[in-house]
Amino acid sequence: MISQTAFTRLMETISLPSAAGEYDRFTLYCTELQEWNRRMNLTAITDDEGVAEKHFADSLLPLTMVTLPAGASLVDVGSGAGFPGLPMALARPDLQVTFLDSLQKRLTFLAQLTQKLEVPARMLHARAEDAGQDPQYREKFDIATARAVANLNTLAEYCLPLVKVGGLFLALKGAAGEEELAAAAGAITKLGGRVEATHRYALPGGDARVLIVIRKEAPTPSRYPRTAALMKKSPLT
Repeated sequence: MISQTAFTRLMETISLPSAAGEYDRFTLYCTELQEWNRRMNLTAITDDEGVAEKHFADSLLPLTMVTLPAGASLVDVGSGAGFPGLPMALARPDLQVTFLDSLQKRLTFLAQLTQKLEVPARMLHARAEDAGQDPQYREKFDIATARAVANLNTLAEYCLPLVKVGGLFLALKGAAGEEELAAAAGAITKLGGRVEATHRYALPGGDARVLIVIRKEAPTPSRYPRTAALMKKSPLT
């Protein structure tokens, strides 16, 4: 992990200085990620500086752009190594976070890590399209987040069915995020969403990012989400 001084400077750069107080827990996260990554493929970015900027800062920056209600329930879809949900939970311990992933080994990593970090969280082993049709999870979350999972039209079909009416879907995208949004506009509307804001910004190192904020305005029609095969064959437009 980068030094405490460098981490504090990084958090100040992204306008989230309060997160610098969690340096020890972010250090543990970095160490565990690097160790587990030797045994299983969690991330291609493993150097200390890359983890701090391209994982931690990247996951935290949306907190400076969107106000999340205190105590909100958040489902992190396609959690993988825990981004962005776990850094958000470290910075905002009031959030009630559920990690959703289709691979049990990733959830095993997250379950052991959150226990060490003393972050209360729920692990949900399921495909997003199955969870979205399950009454236990459908339209039960205040917020859905996703990063590096799928193109936005598919991602919206994964995430919006899980969000309560009035809730938010935060899509963390790369430089092509606005192009994806243009192609997904119709899908978002069909799923009950409305684009509330688009934030174009850069990580401290210069990498371009786009945060797409979608408000759930109406219930998602019952036919969505469709099966993975149908999504792949006929992406929603």
